[in-house]
Amino acid sequence: MEELASELGRASPEILAPWRSDLTCVVPIPLHPLRRRERGFNQSAILAKAVAGQLDIPLHDQLQRTRDTASQVGRTRSQRWANVAGAFVWSGSPLHGTVLLIDDTITTGATVAAGTTALVRAGASAVVVLAFARATEQF
Repeated sequence: MEELASELGRASPEILAPWRSDLTCVVPIPLHPLRRRERGFNQSAILAKAVAGQLDIPLHDQLQRTRDTASQVGRTRSQRWANVAGAFVWSGSPLHGTVLLIDDTITTGATVAAGTTALVRAGASAVVVLAFARATEQF
């Protein structure tokens, strides 16, 4: 996973060029601690670390899942949005400026929307989302 993340991270400066000068930090979409222990890693955190290194900006992992949400796999669009609504909270110092939020895959956008809401509530003036895959199935 780290090798793939490194390769994807190398492409990030070019992809993020329009926003690069505004970015203040990189934040990964978190897994719930129980899911993290089951899986053994958080793929979004691995990707975020690679991107932060390439952009030479801080990585902050204080976005937390407040509850163990059910897997999004097999859920309808509306079920996905309801599943993650209010599922994230920021536990760090107040944010400022534009935050780069990293997720591995976007399907309906529900997870990154919920994460964005938490980051804006924590003080981010804007959030740029970078995902490394987009599901093509229609919801």
